[in-house]
Amino acid sequence: MTDVDGQPDNTAVRTALWRALHVEIDAAPPVVDDVLGRELANPDPGWRDRPDMHPQRTGGPPAAIVARARFIDDLVAEQIGAGIDQIVLLGAGLDTLAQRHPEHGERAQFFESDQPGTQAWKRRRLVEIGHAPPDWLHFVPVDFESGEDWWDGLRSAGFDPGRPAVVSSTGVSMYLTKSATAATLRRLATLATGSTVVMTFFVPLDLADEADRPGLEMSARGAAASGTPFVSFYAPDEIVECALDAGFASARHIASATLADRYFADRTDGLRPSTGEDVLIAST
Repeated sequence: MTDVDGQPDNTAVRTALWRALHVEIDAAPPVVDDVLGRELANPDPGWRDRPDMHPQRTGGPPAAIVARARFIDDLVAEQIGAGIDQIVLLGAGLDTLAQRHPEHGERAQFFESDQPGTQAWKRRRLVEIGHAPPDWLHFVPVDFESGEDWWDGLRSAGFDPGRPAVVSSTGVSMYLTKSATAATLRRLATLATGSTVVMTFFVPLDLADEADRPGLEMSARGAAASGTPFVSFYAPDEIVECALDAGFASARHIASATLADRYFADRTDGLRPSTGEDVLIAST
C-alpha cells in the first residue's frame, strides 16, 4: 500500500466509497451503515460513475468489502463486551469503525496504524467533517517502506502488549511478501494470552468460485497498474499453518461464503459477496 503526496491510496478510497455506496443503492437494511466513508473520502463530483463503482450494482467484490467490515464490527463489539480494552487496526486506511461506534470509547482504546501521509490526511478530514479524533483514538504513523517498526510505534502511542488486544489487518496481506506476513504474525503471537488477531487473505484464483475469477483477475490487473500489485496468495490450510508456526495457540479459517451466508441471506436484492478473500482468525 503506497502513500503519495499525503493522500490516501486508491485502494483506501475505493473501499470507503464501496461501503458508502452500499448504503445508498442497495436494499435496506444495510449490512454496514457507513455513509461516513463518503464524507471522509471526499470524492470528486460524479464519483458514482467511476468504472470501479459499477460492480456494486451486482454485488461481487464491493459486497465482500462490506462483509469483512461487518465481521470486524461484530468481533470488536463482542471482544469489548468480554473485557478486551485494546483494539488495533493495522493498515487502517479510511476505516470508520471508531467514528461509527463512539460507544466503544467508553471501554477501549483504539490504535490505527498506517502511512504518515495517509494518517495526516485522515486526521485533517475528520476535523473538517466534525469528527475530531477523541482521546481514546490513537494514530500510529509508520513508514513501512523504510522498515520502521510498527510495534515500537504502537507502544509509543500507549499500547500495552502485556494486556490482551484485538488486532485487525484487512486488505493488506496480498500486498506483502509471505516472509513479511510471517514476521508480522510472529510478532503478534507474542501478544498477551487472550488476544485475537484477524487477517484477511486472498486465495489462489483456482480456489475462488469460477464465476468470480474474472472479477478477481481484473482487480489484480488494476492493483498492478496502480503500483500496488498483489504478491501473495494463500490456500486456507497454508495460512492457518503459518499462524500456528508463528506461535499462536489456535487458528482457524473462515471462508468468504460463510460470511455471505451470515450477513446476506434472504436479502430482497439478492446481493451476495464474491469469493476469493477469506479470513484468518488466530488466538494467543
